[in-house]
Amino acid sequence: MPASVGLQLRDTRLVIFGSTKAGTPVVQAVPLAALDLPLKVVVWEDGNQTKVSYTDPAELAGRYHLGDDLAERLAEVPTLVDAVIDR
Repeated sequence: MPASVGLQLRDTRLVIFGSTKAGTPVVQAVPLAALDLPLKVVVWEDGNQTKVSYTDPAELAGRYHLGDDLAERLAEVPTLVDAVIDR
């Protein structure tokens, strides 16, 4: 914890999620994709606002030169995150 070493951190949470069925073929094809999988979403307090950020799946697909079939496995991330936020 930052406080234990004399540091402060705004209220921040890291949510890690993934699907073995979706992610495993990606990592099998491109082992370096394991650097970004499972997927992560960071949620933090910024003044009176709560912010949510994650790496766009299209960016990940481009970073690892994924074909359409593998990129589709990550494409639902924005929909999932939006569904959680809207709750």
